[in-house]
Amino acid sequence: MSSKRIAGPEIERLIQLLAKVPGLGPRSARRAALHLIKKKEQLLAPLAAAMGEAVDKVRVCSVCGNVDTVDPCTVCSDPRRDAATLIVVEDVSDLWALERAGALSACYHVLGGTLSPLDGVGPDDLNIKGLVSRVAAGGVREVILAVNATVEGQTTAHYITDQLSGLDVKVTRLAHGVPVGGELDYLDEGTLAAALKSRTAF
Repeated sequence: MSSKRIAGPEIERLIQLLAKVPGLGPRSARRAALHLIKKKEQLLAPLAAAMGEAVDKVRVCSVCGNVDTVDPCTVCSDPRRDAATLIVVEDVSDLWALERAGALSACYHVLGGTLSPLDGVGPDDLNIKGLVSRVAAGGVREVILAVNATVEGQTTAHYITDQLSGLDVKVTRLAHGVPVGGELDYLDEGTLAAALKSRTAF
């Protein structure tokens, strides 16, 4: 038995697109869409305008891989940051999580994922060459590998350590306050701050 359409194609499309957002399934997407429609003037119209503006203005930082409306991004352009310390993260969400913790005012490098041969993700699919180039250019004294404590994360960390082995840089990793199998974006700020402060040699 085929399901009956209960709304026009525009609303159905809104629900389908919302359902693709992480954390929203079909049911949550329907509820979110209905809430937005009920608050059309206060929420839906401003959200549509903000998303249109984001499409036009959001760009990827050519230095670190962060997303912002300027290039280089706000983090890379901040002269108060310690440019000699580079925190390597898997994704932009991890960068934002560490920034929320506020434990270290350093610069970042976003890999864009982790090595995963089973998924066809190799070194050339990640921003590892860019990292090596940044370190080789000089001025970086420490690289902190703030990757997730997963098999793929640790494999990526080992690969990066090998790639940086010929360069004059200290390579450290987050302390084990980050639980094995845990993801940075889901950890509380206190745990992240403690993990950064008690980082160890890799």
